[in-house]
Amino acid sequence: MSKLDEMIRELCPDGVEYKRFDEVCTLNARIGWQRLTKAEYMSKGDYLLITGTDFTETHEIDYSTCVYVTEERYKQDSKIQLKNGDILITKDGTLGKVAQVKGLEMPATLNGGVFVVRCKDGSLENRFILHYLLSNHFQSVVEQQKTGSTISHLTQTLFSRLMIPIPPLEIQREIVRILDNFTKLTAELTVELTARKTQYDFYRDKLLTFESKIQLLSLKDIAKFSYGYTDKAQEHGDTRFLRITDISEDGTLKPDGAKYIQLNEESRKYLVKKGDLLLARTGATYGKTLYVPDDSPAVYASFLIKIELDNSKILNRYYWHFSKSNQYWRQAEKLVSKGGQQQFNTNAVERVVVPVPPLDVQNRIVNVLDNFEKICSDLNIGLPAEIEARQKQYEYYRDKLLTFAETGNTILNGTERNGTERNGTERNGTLIKLLRYVFGYVRIPLGDVGSICMCKRILKSQTNTASGVPFYKIGTFGKEADAYISQETFDEYRSRYNFPKKGDVLISAAGTIGRTVVYDGKPAYFQDSNIVWIDNDESIVLNSYLRYCYELKPWKASEGGTIPRLYNDNIAKAVIAVPSIEEQKRIVSILDRFDAICNDLTSGLPAEIEARQKQYEYYRDKLLNFRKYKDESSN
Repeated sequence: MSKLDEMIRELCPDGVEYKRFDEVCTLNARIGWQRLTKAEYMSKGDYLLITGTDFTETHEIDYSTCVYVTEERYKQDSKIQLKNGDILITKDGTLGKVAQVKGLEMPATLNGGVFVVRCKDGSLENRFILHYLLSNHFQSVVEQQKTGSTISHLTQTLFSRLMIPIPPLEIQREIVRILDNFTKLTAELTVELTARKTQYDFYRDKLLTFESKIQLLSLKDIAKFSYGYTDKAQEHGDTRFLRITDISEDGTLKPDGAKYIQLNEESRKYLVKKGDLLLARTGATYGKTLYVPDDSPAVYASFLIKIELDNSKILNRYYWHFSKSNQYWRQAEKLVSKGGQQQFNTNAVERVVVPVPPLDVQNRIVNVLDNFEKICSDLNIGLPAEIEARQKQYEYYRDKLLTFAETGNTILNGTERNGTERNGTERNGTLIKLLRYVFGYVRIPLGDVGSICMCKRILKSQTNTASGVPFYKIGTFGKEADAYISQETFDEYRSRYNFPKKGDVLISAAGTIGRTVVYDGKPAYFQDSNIVWIDNDESIVLNSYLRYCYELKPWKASEGGTIPRLYNDNIAKAVIAVPSIEEQKRIVSILDRFDAICNDLTSGLPAEIEARQKQYEYYRDKLLNFRKYKDESSN
């Protein structure tokens, strides 16, 4: 037996009392003569106006979508001046939407289409009221007002007569706790799904944005177009009839609402196969493109255009992803005919320009975007299925918990599940890796590698010329230090302020611009602003590769001072080519070998030259040391 069962048996042995809403709650809305017109709505102000369109799917208020009204309108009715905790329900338009006021930080009132529901005797918890208004029992009453009734709105009279259970507050709180846990998990998953879809859109548009060297082709040069079949859709038939309404906003086939036709000799010409592309050419949803998911028999309707691409140049799946990009939709909005019913016919479609990289690049782009799309949209494995399951679970328990039998018995036969936390990666880092996977390398500004750092300033009075930790100034950078700081100062500054890690590449930012030293981890301190480094975790660029980039980089130093200077902004904007980590290692290995050869020559040859020079000097002096000629005749 659950805790809730025990509570009900103990506190409600004879059942739970039901009361009319108007017995326990006040129901208030803007009365008729106070009606507001849209002309009174303001984009800015001090008094919020909340409408049903501001309700979120998580049953809260999105204040960013609210409009404003004057102080006079706000003060007209104190009964609809809102406060945190208030429960709201729509009574006109979309009936039965429910929300709770939370996080309200300024005066707010209601428009005419919303009730505010408040318990007047303390017998009901606000969150209990909210969950009950969302229950199937209550919503079924609301649904009756939408169909089969002459009443087109939820009247106060009708609402007042509806019954609500009044269990003890302890039971209400336990029910609220259980149901809030379900809604919390659903909300978390919904946020996660939204984030993933946003991430997918971001990466899609980045992957489909190319440098000018990528070939740009008009659809007319790489595609053929054909209009669909004209027939009346039926509830039954031997072949599915694909219409504009069967295509979802994200270019997938809707699973529900299928219509059919009878297949005949003429309609067979319009059969589609897996991978075909169908474009909506008219109406409010013009431009959306379907990638036919399978080979199930289907005929496409006349308001669709079949796009047959030259697959030696462009892949169908690649184009489908492109058709969802901002780049595509900016063109579509310019090309569609605006008069009357919007038309996106072949004379407009064929003018769409598509970036067409090599087929191997297209395949890699498709691979990346398909994986994202699968995570975001596949109802069998993705979050939508999980969200739907969680929502159904919540609705089941909500109705079980809020349906009190005369015996007062509520049975719980499920368990609560804990949500999982997912740690995401940095957007820039992930994007760089994706682009690198697709194109082999990516050009990035150094500011995307990491933040630019420098040591804390050391004053001249803090240095000495005798002993301590070496302090490198711009003049001794890469050489022998001629100044020192105390061990105490070093320990304090290293622990409190920016300090390089072993392996970080230090750069001279003044004097000889761009000179580099790899920090070896030994105690040393470096002059602020004149010697800087990038805080690099090496997930994108190896320090060893970065050092060579620095040495080859034609730095654009700022002039105008007594000496040229490389400011942080100069470094951050400098662009380098970054291949994969494996390729970086290969390049560094080659360059290191050349460097070793050069070092060997630099260290070996001078010694050899010196030895040869001494040998030369020896033999020179020997050979040129002639015995002086003695003139015998002079004796």
